[in-house]
Amino acid sequence: MISERRLAILNLIIEHYLRTGEPMGSKTLCQLLPYSVSSATIRNEMAHLSELGYLEQRHTSGGRVPSKASYRYYVDRLMEPCSLSNYNKQRIDEVLSVNSGDPERLFADAARLIAQYTHCTGFCCAIEDSLDCIQGVDLIPAGNSKAMLVMLTVGSKIKSSLINISCPLDDDFRFLFYEVMNRLFIGTPLTEVNLSLIQRSVLIAKERVFDLLPILTSLCSLCSEASQSRLILEGETNLLSHEELGNEVYKILSFLADKEKMIDFSKLFAASNAKRAMFIGDENPLYEMKNTSTIISKFTYGNNQTATLGMIGSTRIDYKHIIPCVEYIFNTVDRLLAGNH
Repeated sequence: MISERRLAILNLIIEHYLRTGEPMGSKTLCQLLPYSVSSATIRNEMAHLSELGYLEQRHTSGGRVPSKASYRYYVDRLMEPCSLSNYNKQRIDEVLSVNSGDPERLFADAARLIAQYTHCTGFCCAIEDSLDCIQGVDLIPAGNSKAMLVMLTVGSKIKSSLINISCPLDDDFRFLFYEVMNRLFIGTPLTEVNLSLIQRSVLIAKERVFDLLPILTSLCSLCSEASQSRLILEGETNLLSHEELGNEVYKILSFLADKEKMIDFSKLFAASNAKRAMFIGDENPLYEMKNTSTIISKFTYGNNQTATLGMIGSTRIDYKHIIPCVEYIFNTVDRLLAGNH
């Protein structure tokens, strides 16, 4: 057990450091505590907190700063979360409602909001699903020998592509297009849409297969894109303003640029039993993230599709404001996804 006085001292040191980035000495603490305590007593209390692993002293004559372990203690037991204003709640609701029917765009909007409101990095990752298949395909004339190919998957992914068409989009061509789609592509797993399937369309389209070829190859490309995990990062450069990261920020940015590692991290979390988690410092499962605080949430939607959404910042972030904000965005996304069922 940590005494009430030591908790008060720890809380003051942590909040001062989160706000200013500066260590706090015993004289300053004497002035801030609501009761009279000598500097010597405070130094003894700080020494005890250091022995427990909650404070660090960078210089012999300097004040104390929080350790990574103290941030976890602060978040779990000391922090008093600040309420998000009604204005910000309304603004978040408005932004997220725009693409509420398209989960991938909804997650991208949410990641952008997280980066904007936290001044950290926001991310989202749609996890690949080997069972996802084509639910519908449409061809929309776009003028000047062009058409928009739109594909919807059972997992609520929407993909589109603008393609060049070498023949008129008349009723005969559109009938042939929908016949090929219905007989060969609708209901087919995304991972099975390939050149072999395109070649089978010759049996249906016969000599007109060459007119269909630009559409079929584009559809194959859309299926390949939709079948893979997709990571979106927002506000990576926000980390450059986190001075406490020092030169480590470039290692973190390099790590984030290798999206496969973040995708693997998202897959690992999505496969766990946890719905949400916050990793502070050494709690992070990835070595490259040991100097960060990472908040992540898992979402299930559509036909058992899975995605993650989260935030990455330094360990010295404004927890009492950031955590409620990120949680509100998580909850809003959850609510909007539930409304689509």
